[in-house]
Amino acid sequence: MHPASAQPARTGRRRGAELEAALLDAAWDELVERGYAALTFDAVARRAGTSRPVVNRRWAAKDALVRDAVARASDRFSLADPETGSLREDTIALMEQLNGAFVAFAAVMTAQLAAFFDETGTSPAELREYVVGARWALIESVVHRAVERGEADGSKLTPRVVSLPYDLLRHEVLMNMKPMSPAAVREVVDTLFMPLVT
Repeated sequence: MHPASAQPARTGRRRGAELEAALLDAAWDELVERGYAALTFDAVARRAGTSRPVVNRRWAAKDALVRDAVARASDRFSLADPETGSLREDTIALMEQLNGAFVAFAAVMTAQLAAFFDETGTSPAELREYVVGARWALIESVVHRAVERGEADGSKLTPRVVSLPYDLLRHEVLMNMKPMSPAAVREVVDTLFMPLVT
């Protein structure tokens, strides 16, 4: 028999949102450290300090767990609405906020999730669509305010044009594995985006 001091101290049973957050954080950590192919429900449960059946009750398949873990990790990088009164300044501010988030996700998206994309047939664009909803709504709000101020031509604001600065930011971060420079952010906004929308 082991002495009581050898047993880990239990602080109480986690439930609901607290338990789900712990499981998703554990899944994210496993994904970052081991990659999708090596991630198991047992390892996630162990890291979260619970049992595999607890994980299985919430997610029937590994891909669903990983998708939700990526979404939760993405939520750590929430965007604040800059509301500067200028489309140019709002776009620069949003790109600067996203710059750090893209760097944090670049390595995981390219290396650790390769097996996820292969196994599920999901594309990086589909996973991105799953996690960016609130951010996209904010970006659309910024450009719609610019149209209301007469600063941008609404007929030119196609989804591809609106997403252009952010797509270029993501591409540069993925290709260089480091943030886009402030000068490059301004160049994208001033020489590409603004001329397209005004």
